[in-house]
Amino acid sequence: MRALWDTSLWIAASRNPRFEAPGDPELEALVTCGPVVQEVLQGAREPFRRSLRERLLAVPRVGDPVDMETYVAAAEIYQRARDRGATIASPMDCLIAAIAMAAGVEVWHLDRDYEVMAGWLPLRQRSLRGLV
Repeated sequence: MRALWDTSLWIAASRNPRFEAPGDPELEALVTCGPVVQEVLQGAREPFRRSLRERLLAVPRVGDPVDMETYVAAAEIYQRARDRGATIASPMDCLIAAIAMAAGVEVWHLDRDYEVMAGWLPLRQRSLRGLV
């Protein structure tokens, strides 16, 4: 299994120097994607920005380059949530979910949006709230 860490986990890890990645015996690889890299780096502050950038860019990426079908899928995810009366706080989470589903990876997160989306999507996700 490959796990895509959502921005929420990268932020938790960067704020806590003693952070330990949750273990899973089935985890083969940690991956990321462009939208996660963007979100993490746009919020990073010095003196950690450079080292965080190096760490992020060393992680294998999925979804590069993002094709137009993935953007359309993300928009449809957002619309389907709205049609169901759910509000996705960040449309970027819809894009991350679309990339994860296309790549066949599980999203690890601290963000309830993924749990909401997994209610009707074939999105594999794992909430680590309470563990981090």
